[in-house]
Amino acid sequence: MSNQLPVINLMGPTASGKTALACELYEQGNYELISVDSALVYQEMDIGTAKPTKAEQERYPHHLIDIITPLEVYSAAEFVEDASRLIDDIHAKGKTPILVGGTMLYFKALLEGLSSNLPSADYEIRAAIELKGETEGWQAVYDELKSVDTLAGEKFKVSDKQRIIRALEVYKITGRPITQLQAEQPKKQPYRYNFHNYALVPDRVELHKRIELRLEKMWEIGFLNEVEYLMKKYDLDENLPSARSVGYRQAIDFLKNSDLSQEKMQEMKDKALFATRQLAKRQYTWLRSLQELHSFQTYFTIKQAQEDLRNLYG
Repeated sequence: MSNQLPVINLMGPTASGKTALACELYEQGNYELISVDSALVYQEMDIGTAKPTKAEQERYPHHLIDIITPLEVYSAAEFVEDASRLIDDIHAKGKTPILVGGTMLYFKALLEGLSSNLPSADYEIRAAIELKGETEGWQAVYDELKSVDTLAGEKFKVSDKQRIIRALEVYKITGRPITQLQAEQPKKQPYRYNFHNYALVPDRVELHKRIELRLEKMWEIGFLNEVEYLMKKYDLDENLPSARSVGYRQAIDFLKNSDLSQEKMQEMKDKALFATRQLAKRQYTWLRSLQELHSFQTYFTIKQAQEDLRNLYG
């Protein structure tokens, strides 16, 4: 058995039941919870992120929730720094950290390390690339990438929008292909934690039903009012990461339009549903690529989870 201290990573696609399971574990064991969600970091973005309520957070405290305003930017590097500090603090108390969420970029950065020689995001450059994709089509953006980074063009598909955007962004900032910079990275050092990776991966049909129900509830309890309030208070720019969160982006586009008819509202809801399903698809894809993953298709019982955890590290 490893002498490294244990860290539980509880992953899964959106609406899979990760948070509920983490809260059950919190009640039953000597754990603390760390959120791994790029949308939950934002204050006042509550309904569209399915953020635990204030009462739930008092009962099940989560680190890294409500730490910045919607106008601020929170990078994967900042997450790794904050999460590592929290993991050490939790271990120092004699407890085990449970990292729970669906932002796979954060998990990837924590598990695999970051490319230290890659530049930080430039949101003006990124916005220009996205605008080109929306106006000229993503094939044009993909072709531009292939013209400056042949290897990246071979690795990516036209549908890999985020990876294409990042690769072009890096090239426009540095003048060098991202694949070349990545190849120059020093060999990764072994991590000091003993990670145990769990994933809730429900049947897709069941998950799609849960996603639909979650979105229906969002509309019912005032999601549009929340977005309207945020737009007035913060004057949100579509290029900010907070405004690009699934659901918020579609709602902002709708509210900025002069046509607020029921037809347009339904179109906005359909777009939000589609975007959420696409997010879940990307999360599934990433989870399939992860090695040493304890995967559960359905919502396993707290007893099963506890027994499995005890078997892993006593």
